[in-house]
Amino acid sequence: MPTHSVPRPEYPRPQFVRRDWLNLNGAWQFETDRGDSGLERGLLDRELRDEILVPFPPESELSGIGDTDFLEAVWYRRVLTLPAAWAGRRVLLHFGAVDHDTTVWADGREVARHRGGFTPFTADLGDIAGAGEEVVITVRARDPKSGPQARGKQAVKYANHDCNYTRVTGIWQTVWLEPVPEAHLRRPRITPDLAGSAFHLELPLSTNRPGHRVRAVLGDVDGEVSRAEARADLDLAPRLHLPVPDDRRREWGPEDPHLYDLRLELLDAAGQVVDSVESYAGLRAVGLRGKAVLLNGRPLFQRLVLDQGWYPDGLMTAPTDEALVRDIELAMAAGFNGARLHQKVFEERFLHHADRLGYLVWGEFGDWGCEVGGSSGDNQKPDASYVAQWLEAVERDYSHPSIVGWCPLNETYQKLHDRVTQLDDVTRAMFLATKAMDTTRPVVDASGYAHRVAETDIYDSHHYEQDPAAFRQLMSGLAKDTPFVNTHESGAPYSQPYRGQPYFVSEFGGIWWDPEAAAAQSGEDRTVSWGYGERVRGEDEFHERFSGLTDVLLGDRNMFGYCYTQLTDVFQEQNGIYRFDRGEKLDIARVRAAQLRPAAIEEPEA
Repeated sequence: MPTHSVPRPEYPRPQFVRRDWLNLNGAWQFETDRGDSGLERGLLDRELRDEILVPFPPESELSGIGDTDFLEAVWYRRVLTLPAAWAGRRVLLHFGAVDHDTTVWADGREVARHRGGFTPFTADLGDIAGAGEEVVITVRARDPKSGPQARGKQAVKYANHDCNYTRVTGIWQTVWLEPVPEAHLRRPRITPDLAGSAFHLELPLSTNRPGHRVRAVLGDVDGEVSRAEARADLDLAPRLHLPVPDDRRREWGPEDPHLYDLRLELLDAAGQVVDSVESYAGLRAVGLRGKAVLLNGRPLFQRLVLDQGWYPDGLMTAPTDEALVRDIELAMAAGFNGARLHQKVFEERFLHHADRLGYLVWGEFGDWGCEVGGSSGDNQKPDASYVAQWLEAVERDYSHPSIVGWCPLNETYQKLHDRVTQLDDVTRAMFLATKAMDTTRPVVDASGYAHRVAETDIYDSHHYEQDPAAFRQLMSGLAKDTPFVNTHESGAPYSQPYRGQPYFVSEFGGIWWDPEAAAAQSGEDRTVSWGYGERVRGEDEFHERFSGLTDVLLGDRNMFGYCYTQLTDVFQEQNGIYRFDRGEKLDIARVRAAQLRPAAIEEPEA
């Protein structure tokens, strides 16, 4: 069993920080429940036989369990003593993410249920235990291997295969306690208004009290920039306007990722602060003009990398906060200015570091798992839980300036025909719900295919052609509004026709290069190592191919960006810029140089 006292000790919600909190990571009792019969067998009422290191999932080495078989259900138990200093406040029990269907009990009383493996939820411990008292927390996580489930890249076969990886079950992000007053602030929405040089705030409240007010104070390194107040006894979510004078205005972007400090307060009728939260905000705008995506009014070519967010020892859980920072730094060192956060809702601290470092990201969802068989015209069946989980993700991440677009679905390959399917309904629901929750960012209905929403803000494609000349020919039609569009192998369409939207190739490359396996592996055996197309025969050939493919897209003045597959090797998928352990595998200076040539869409029109 690892000996760390509190792994992942950092504050898990860096854009909504309260002073008082208690990290519950560390040793918990644990038991596997392969038949999901634990409730009937009394696991709720007794000690569990094993021990696990939270927040690492039981399949991971860092958890101390390392069980990679199918885990139908798992149980956790921990006895807590609520801090005596929290007297008079309600205690909230927060879970960053638990995979997949979770029930939480406190002293045997159910306090929360949640479905979804990527998004946070909270249990209110209410009057179950008071300050200074003990409470027993029990958690059951169910993770069935059948049926539609948003599981991302988790393998549904026993072993890793192709681009599917070791499963993750149960708790895999930080668990923590937080005391709040009866009347308290809830998570705000912070909307930058670059044109108006201001921030607009919505401050949801737990309840409205006579005489209460909300106050927001915006600051920078020189002190207070502006402040605003409003009554908090009328609206459930009071709105505030924080202007930024011209002499204090700094736009957030890759070259200057400036963040303003933001203090939010709830005041009682006597003017006393009853709740206070620290936050931050970035002043930036995302817009569309023709085929360009604009950042702060200017075309910015998005040199994105596909980031899967997996680690050899922690699986979906980064071993340390520094590992999250390191992944961004590695991508930027290679010439990328952002990422598609692929098939996973990344933990919020990753977004915090992206905000600090000026790293552009697309907020995405781990939608793989809705392929349930059937005909090629009705094989994808995401259910209502996809919409619910996605909205939880958008709500959590709305205020992060690094997010420049939303992508709820990826590669939902299903033939388009004359009947409305479940995929059509859910794709449209996720698109419209995203647009309703956030009018400030573009939304692509589904990355690659199938574009079922005709009015999607962004259109894209995936293609892993390895020959630059052939790739150039495939991508040559965009200027005439006939870009490459993914179709079924029979030629049948997946998508509604292209209508002139901004367009990018959101997956390409995936160049297969693994120096050690290349020397030891005979032929093209892909069971140990694989990538896309024919493996390059040496590093020079990798750089030639990489430069040739990126040149095609950088040189197209109608292309607003690309996303190269991928940042690191992941298990058997050996097509990363870096190794799985983040070690060097290529001359990164050459990778960087290939990407930093001027992009055509950024150049002034003649």
